[in-house]
Amino acid sequence: MDSDNPVVRLCVEGMAAEAEGRVDDARTRFRQAWDAATDDYEMCVAAHYLARHQPTPEETLRWNQECLDRADAVGDDRVRGFYASLHVNMGGAYRALGDPAAARRHFVRAAAHIGDVPPGSYADWTRFGIADGLRTARRDGPLAALLDRLCARGELRALGVILPPYLGDLGTEEDRERLVTALRMVHAARWLAGEEQEALSAVIGRE
Repeated sequence: MDSDNPVVRLCVEGMAAEAEGRVDDARTRFRQAWDAATDDYEMCVAAHYLARHQPTPEETLRWNQECLDRADAVGDDRVRGFYASLHVNMGGAYRALGDPAAARRHFVRAAAHIGDVPPGSYADWTRFGIADGLRTARRDGPLAALLDRLCARGELRALGVILPPYLGDLGTEEDRERLVTALRMVHAARWLAGEEQEALSAVIGRE
């Protein structure tokens, strides 16, 4: 984004206020950004941040939808990298409203756009958000239970290997293989003992 754009500048100021805990100031800056916007691109940017400061799930959804509609209206390379995040936000809004089917549709759409996000920490954060939205049965499955046990006793070596592919699993064959490889590496290292090693073996068999 163009840091010299006045709307972008206001949003940057709003993010700085957020980071400092000045929520009212952040909301004011984002509202000013929306009021100052002169085209669909600027409105898309401002609506994205305004959605984060709404009092109800319904209003959060409305502003996320506004953001998505404005991105569609722009329709060029300036917004291509936005879509994964926009659909994550839409999925989160629908999830908050108790509509898991609509939420999942948007998380699936987000996964389809993750390749358009430039590599880096933002892409990783977006991928984790998508994976969290898509993760259903696994949330309460045997692997989740094993990870809870490892977290409880601070088994950082195993967690450091398993968590990145687990948290970033979008359900593709490539992601599944990455996760299985990590599980097998931990199993071969024999960092776990007794019941935990047996539980890991069972998880690998299921995967």
